[in-house]
Amino acid sequence: MNEQVLFIVWRESVEAILVVGIAYAWLKQSQARMGLRYLWLGVLGGLLLAGLMGVGLMSAGSFLQGQAQEVFQAAMVLIACVLIVQMVVWMRTHGRTLKAEMHQGLATSMAESRYWGIALLVAIAVAREGSETMVFLYGMGMVQLQAGGITGFVLSALVGFGLALVTFWVLQMGTRIFSWKLFFRITEVLLLFLAASLFVSGLERLLGLGVLPAGPDPLWDTSALLDDGSGIGGILAAFAGYRAWPPFTVVAGYAAYWLVVVGLLRWQRQRAAPASSGSHRVSAEQA
Repeated sequence: MNEQVLFIVWRESVEAILVVGIAYAWLKQSQARMGLRYLWLGVLGGLLLAGLMGVGLMSAGSFLQGQAQEVFQAAMVLIACVLIVQMVVWMRTHGRTLKAEMHQGLATSMAESRYWGIALLVAIAVAREGSETMVFLYGMGMVQLQAGGITGFVLSALVGFGLALVTFWVLQMGTRIFSWKLFFRITEVLLLFLAASLFVSGLERLLGLGVLPAGPDPLWDTSALLDDGSGIGGILAAFAGYRAWPPFTVVAGYAAYWLVVVGLLRWQRQRAAPASSGSHRVSAEQA
């Protein structure tokens, strides 16, 4: 079973189910039965768009041959890394207002009797999560698929989705031990480490293609202390990009990745601070 695939499907499915759950609860409370029909139509539309994205990626990968295919796969791994980091920054910026923004969009569509607007709103949200998942899975799953592990790949995805349903149900119970805030904070950290692992894999692919110079290789050898092929070392390799025999380029790239991530998170925090104080002032005035 592929732990990376399981984690990505679990995390992205929880987020997609959350969006659908927010819309469903609002429409149910508003007693808009017609709107509920369009809600499920939007879910189907979003899943269809995400599925088309997956078919497109697989078709493009199959169409290309030789080195062109390897370059495409390396690019998709790096794109998946960038999308994960972008998703974490986006959720840190919009996570607190996601529910309010969804309610506002639904209310506008209901007021103007534009039920198709509800379908479109939900379809875009579901398609966004689904398309990101397809890119992530393509970036992570090519090695396993090429090795003939399609069964483990699909099983990991199904288990991840099942866990997402259970997780959403537990989070909706509103326990103090396991809250939405804690869930997003923990998974954000795990996602950033997973993105680091994808970045390392992308760099290694580029090194294998001769696009980048390796530099001193290996820069060190810690295999006697922690092997990256099994046990804890294997888990760290899959989820954090640990390498026991890393070339200089991979080490430099890994350090650069974390410098960029820390810089982005600081920038996001500074950008969110004025908005947060402004919202506090508005709340105080309204009170």
